[in-house]
Amino acid sequence: AVAIFPHIDKSLKNDRGSEALDENNLICRTIQAIKKIAPDMCVICDVALDPYTNHGHDGILKNGIILNDETNEILVKQALLMANAGCDTIAPSDMMDGRIGLIRRALDDKNFQSVRILSYSAKYASAYYGPFRDAVGSDVSLHGDKKTYQMDPANRREAIREIALDIDEGADMVMIKPAGAYLDIISQARETFDLPIIAYQVSGEYSMIKAAALKGWLDEEKIMLESVLACKRAGANAILTYFALQIAEYLNRH
Repeated sequence: AVAIFPHIDKSLKNDRGSEALDENNLICRTIQAIKKIAPDMCVICDVALDPYTNHGHDGILKNGIILNDETNEILVKQALLMANAGCDTIAPSDMMDGRIGLIRRALDDKNFQSVRILSYSAKYASAYYGPFRDAVGSDVSLHGDKKTYQMDPANRREAIREIALDIDEGADMVMIKPAGAYLDIISQARETFDLPIIAYQVSGEYSMIKAAALKGWLDEEKIMLESVLACKRAGANAILTYFALQIAEYLNRH
């Protein structure tokens, strides 16, 4: 599988993330291009507004407050647009309340019953996201932080409540993000729920290993494998990682 995220020109960004609803935007064109050359590839698409807003937040912002319900209306349209373009798995990473149920009903109503939902159910307000935000261009525009809608790193119980809510609303899989510093959350989710648990080894985790390897401090291949093995040991059914290609090459050699 491949998960795709957009980096769009600043001129296309506004306070409502309108580019997310353009049927010819970068993501829609990319889905179609991937399906043309690799029709059997599972394409996972991020549903959130932060790559498209000029303030860098995942939703509509008014007077410094995220408007949950108004954001959900846009996220539903964004998900339908991606499904229509050929996306196999919708992955809402925005952390708005109630969006999984709304997206599931909308997909079903439009005959996209086979499109899966991978919900970012336990997405923490982590300091590990820096390299990714730089890559998609949301770091320079981010106003404030995301602590009002992403989860407190000190809070374990809320993760289980959030996962349960998303499952009740129709999520097919749930994401724990980040992975390495949250193995306890992965483990508890595995013990509590009986559907696929996905771990996201995020950009900061990847970059730390790469940087240490460049300095000669760590063996990159061994640490790479140990880090994803830890996610599997904790109970993850699958891992979203920037090491995917390297790991695949390693497995082919062995």
